[in-house]
Amino acid sequence: MSPSSAPAPLWTPDPARADAARLTRFHAWAAEQHGAPAPVPGDHLASYGALQRWSAEQPAAFWGAFAAWAEVRFSTPYETVLADAGMPGARWFPGATLNYAEHALRVAEDPARAGEAALLYATEDAAPVTVTWAELRAQVASLAAELRRLGVRHGDRVSGYLPNVPQATVALLAAAAVGAVWTSCAPDFGARSVLDRFQQVEPVVLFAVDGYRYGGKAHDRTDTVAELRRELPTVRAFVHVPLLGSEAPEGALSWDALVSGDAEPVFEQVPFDHPLWVLYSSGTTGLPKAIVQSQGGILVEHLKQLALHCDLGPGDRFFWYTSTGWMMWNFLVSGLLVGATVVLYDGSPGYPAVDAQWRVAERTGATFFGTSAAYVMACRKAEVHPGRDLDLSRVRCVATTGSPLPPDGFRWIHDEVAEDMWIASVSGGTDVCSCFAGAVPTLPVYVGELQAACLGTDLQAWDPQGKPLVDEVGELVVTGPMPSMPVGFWNDPDGSRYRESYFEMFPGVWRHGDWITLTSRGTVVIHGRSDSTLNRQGVRMGSADIYEAVERLPEVRESLVIGVEQPDGGYWMPLFVALAEGAALDDELRDRIKRTIRTQLSPRHVPDEIIEVAAVPHTLTGKRLEVPVKRLLQGTPMEKAVNPGSVDRVDLLGFYEKLGRERG
Repeated sequence: MSPSSAPAPLWTPDPARADAARLTRFHAWAAEQHGAPAPVPGDHLASYGALQRWSAEQPAAFWGAFAAWAEVRFSTPYETVLADAGMPGARWFPGATLNYAEHALRVAEDPARAGEAALLYATEDAAPVTVTWAELRAQVASLAAELRRLGVRHGDRVSGYLPNVPQATVALLAAAAVGAVWTSCAPDFGARSVLDRFQQVEPVVLFAVDGYRYGGKAHDRTDTVAELRRELPTVRAFVHVPLLGSEAPEGALSWDALVSGDAEPVFEQVPFDHPLWVLYSSGTTGLPKAIVQSQGGILVEHLKQLALHCDLGPGDRFFWYTSTGWMMWNFLVSGLLVGATVVLYDGSPGYPAVDAQWRVAERTGATFFGTSAAYVMACRKAEVHPGRDLDLSRVRCVATTGSPLPPDGFRWIHDEVAEDMWIASVSGGTDVCSCFAGAVPTLPVYVGELQAACLGTDLQAWDPQGKPLVDEVGELVVTGPMPSMPVGFWNDPDGSRYRESYFEMFPGVWRHGDWITLTSRGTVVIHGRSDSTLNRQGVRMGSADIYEAVERLPEVRESLVIGVEQPDGGYWMPLFVALAEGAALDDELRDRIKRTIRTQLSPRHVPDEIIEVAAVPHTLTGKRLEVPVKRLLQGTPMEKAVNPGSVDRVDLLGFYEKLGRERG
């Protein structure tokens, strides 16, 4: 792309701000000490491009340099940075030992900072509660000591059925401190969904709430917790967390008793690749994959993301709206690694009004606010004016993930939050608990684009033959290992399920399942999932492009587009629309939807039918249920097409199954 045809950026960082970024300081240091390419004076774009290429092409040099710069505490030194560099099976920092929780609590060792806020806990209806670094350290130390007394050892699984409350953070860190493996589900998950996850990993301890508050109401979970206790026979200790104030049931341990002891923290020094936690895929078509990530891999990857890409450190307040059932909660807790105050919010994203998350950012003084692209678009539709109505002067970055942020979302943040706002649309996955592309504090922001591939990530777009593409849509692949890639799946002893999930299409190369474009300017565009691609007459388009165009229309609340290959060789592409209150799907609206797609996207991708639905089904982490719905429309029976425990509203699926049968 020639300079004259390049679009103008929506936002460019102030030169002084870019010069002061931790990324800039790291680059200068790595060039001086570790052979990184020298920064280009006055040109952050060229500097980042050179640093990113070096980090992708020489991962051992980059990660060794970064671990030194971040002062990672190796209690036993590593033999080499990277051994057996192929995928899967790369081994990072073999010989090294460390502990994730020790790093998360390093600030508490500084008497000058021990009284500062480590956590700020906000709810729908109460003033934020502060947990200091000293208090967090003491609670983790006490709970870790109690876990040891209960017989919890290296590798044992410790589970949490908890919302985004301080107790969940304490329990995760205590489990990591003893070398146990943490795993969690949010309490809005039903018993079957939780058991599909926890039964795979056989926890020995269960932390669970009696209920939670959401949308101004209390939701009792005592019956669900009782079922979990019955159906998890490996659980030796149950810890009752009384968020709703109930008495502990028979045989339960008291949370308050476990965290009020007087103990010094003891951090078990474990190998770099020792499991830290188990995360779960959405499990829409079967049992969720139980994804195991390592203490060391997560430590260095999250330090890199938070310090260099998010530019977070002491003095920052890091808020991301999430639940404990989504990887972004694990990412949020890692804000402690860089000494930031982590803002925990337990409540509805849109109660008592759509602007609820912006109000949390205001009352907690958040400096970095992360949310979902869907929430930004909901605010735009509701004509919310955060910049006008609230004091968001401390927020310097608004980040989004979960789905691609449409161009209108970028413009809305710029217009309605602040013109001088760093907007970071990021994309990665539960599979790596991190980002492949996204935030770079020194680079400009272009509408509809992620700023760049992340450091240490050899991100490429490939055609079906494995040829790299630039300025063309291709499969998102990562051609070199990342430290936070899974050390494996639970109960997958020969690694076959792991290999099938990521390395089957291109052996030795991670294929993630997204369509992306890498532009000649170094930016990244995400087009949606490649396994639900819309392929009309050989022209491929991601579903996200359709949603971005259609959902601009005020009548369309949400949409779902599916491309269905038919046995006779035909191709049927219906668009399902959930309408805003008071709207009607008449011929005029149908024509406007078709005209919008034809003129803004492609005449080939005008839907064959537009069908009104009550609502769009999602996974429990909020992603549209494209692939299972496609299978239902192809005539696959419900029990084979979808795992009902992974869906937010199972009642919506019967419509698609019936439609598939009728068309069959």
